[in-house]
This record gives sequence, structure tokens and C-alpha cells, in this order.
Amino acid sequence: LLVSQFTLLADTRKGRRPSFTDAAPPAEAEELFQQFVDEVRASGLKVATGRFQQYMQVEIHNDGPVTIMLDSKGKG
Repeated sequence: LLVSQFTLLADTRKGRRPSFTDAAPPAEAEELFQQFVDEVRASGLKVATGRFQQYMQVEIHNDGPVTIMLDSKGKG
């Protein structure tokens, strides 16, 4: 299952809410996501997708360790 996830580019270094100013505009992001889907399908994998720019409830069963790193240091 491939789901477009704009929050991956969230900047959490300032304020109480994440900033998405570095994220691609929706039309460009949708095209990039579709290219990614096409590449994965071309590799021979079976692919299902969510709906772009739609609210979705996605449930996952994580079978293994996960590390999430929030970078709070300034870039530069």
C-alpha cells in the first residue's frame, strides 16, 4: 500500500505546529507520487494506493522496531 504522506516533510523546529512550506505544491506532489507508484509497479510489485489529498484512516500493524527522529537543530 502506497499512501502519499506530506507530513514526512514537516519542519518541527519552530512553534507548536509543523510547517509544510518546503513541501511541493499539490499538483506537483501528485505527479511525483504517481511517478513513484508507476516505478514500483514497473518493478513487478503489486501496488495499492490511497486517494491523493483525501482524509484516510489507515491502520498498520508494525512487525519490527521503528525509529522516528525529529530534527530540532537548525540546518546550516
